[in-house]
Amino acid sequence: MNVSPIRIIGIDPGLRNLGWGIVDSEGTRLSFVACGAIHSTAGEPLSERLRQLHDGLAAVLREHLPMEAAVEETFVNRDPQSALKLGQARGVALLTPALAGLPVAEYAANLIKKTVVGSGHAQKDQIAAMVRILLPRNDAKSADAADALAVAITHAQHRASRDLAARVANGKR
Repeated sequence: MNVSPIRIIGIDPGLRNLGWGIVDSEGTRLSFVACGAIHSTAGEPLSERLRQLHDGLAAVLREHLPMEAAVEETFVNRDPQSALKLGQARGVALLTPALAGLPVAEYAANLIKKTVVGSGHAQKDQIAAMVRILLPRNDAKSADAADALAVAITHAQHRASRDLAARVANGKR
């Protein structure tokens, strides 16, 4: 059985730094494609910062042409104002690939950590270390990019079970 490769973008939402990472998934084989972070300008109005994130992410999508997107679900922040701003950045992370016609999946942080490291309570340095092992050619220069690659890896590992669950729910096998 020949499986055609699927290009996946993983997105780690943030207002200051929005991490992105792209992998090709072919069966159980993963290949690193690219990664980075999009930065918004501190001190600018929120609307301008969100536009910067959107424009940067849209450019990444146009350049690398992923077929599916996955976004990390964010945890609740202690500071309501920060949580609100992060939620708006997350909205950009969900909306931009959807506008490009990509299916968008969401994954909880604990599931991402468990999938990549084996523990739902892994630390950022443990995630980055495992991402380097799983994708040895990756050049992630920031925790945001490494986290985004972890999101893409998680989607690659869980997309088949999501597809099967959707087919079963729709009465197809």
